[in-house]
Amino acid sequence: MPFGAIELVHQHWIYGETFCLVRTSLDVLLTTASILHLCCIALDRYYAICCKPLVYRNKMTPMRVTLMIGGCWVIPTFISFLPIMQGWNSIGIDHLIEERRHNGSSNSTSCVFMVNKPYALTCSLVAFYIPLVLMVLAYQRIYITARAHALQISMLQRAGGAGACTPGTSGSSPGVGATSESADHQRNHRMRTETKAAKTLCIIMGCFCLCWAPFFVTNVVDPFIGYTVPEQLWTACLWLGYINSMLNPILYAFLNKSFRRAFLIILCCGRKRYRRPSIMATGTTCTATQINGSTHVLKYSVLHNGNHKEQNKKSQHTNIGSRESCL
Repeated sequence: MPFGAIELVHQHWIYGETFCLVRTSLDVLLTTASILHLCCIALDRYYAICCKPLVYRNKMTPMRVTLMIGGCWVIPTFISFLPIMQGWNSIGIDHLIEERRHNGSSNSTSCVFMVNKPYALTCSLVAFYIPLVLMVLAYQRIYITARAHALQISMLQRAGGAGACTPGTSGSSPGVGATSESADHQRNHRMRTETKAAKTLCIIMGCFCLCWAPFFVTNVVDPFIGYTVPEQLWTACLWLGYINSMLNPILYAFLNKSFRRAFLIILCCGRKRYRRPSIMATGTTCTATQINGSTHVLKYSVLHNGNHKEQNKKSQHTNIGSRESCL
């Protein structure tokens, strides 16, 4: 972006042909990496919301997450530096690139990036259209699951209200009721958290489509219409895509508390003050796995043995830092 802005201001490229190739390769690399990261986050949300917690834990292992993040950087390398430095994108259109690179009237040069049909199709598929399809499918399933869970929560709330007005039967147990109520509350809280995260990511995806679709549509169409798209339209589409990269941190940070906390942890080198505090109640045990600031509860039980004093004494000797939050 800085070099593109400098070129717009000076109306020509001042850094030489070699750095033009480097700048173009970095442009394609970082743009594709940004889009693939959004795709991976959408898949992560799909497994987190649409699958059972144990399935998520088995699918999103640290090794698999590392491979996904690595792929977000390795794949763009094969459609950026490798073909651009080798000149594969300009095969068959070298004369057009030379004509546009050298402005005869002002004796100046421009950093021109033109692509042939095979490169335009391959790059656009890998960098935009395939991730777009995966994100649409993932968010469609997330939306369906969120609606189903919202209906379940509404039914549980109505059933809970009816149960509160109905006298308990002689065989009912206060301990069982408290356990069920706590589990329902935990499940409802988790679904509200995950649904809010899904809405946030849907907004991010909407901005992504609005910002990048014009560029990649133009990128595919231009080689098939004889490279007649005006340069001003190309510039507008490219900078509209740049705006998406500017919006993403704002949308992530301000629309979702979990992402905001994660940013603070990363930027502040993992300081404990930004980590989620433990709020487990006395006598409550849980096994949970942290997922982007939200948690899937795998096991939840409440002990009701009547000996609250002994439990309180034991809890005072428990290291709070070793506890694991259920939220």
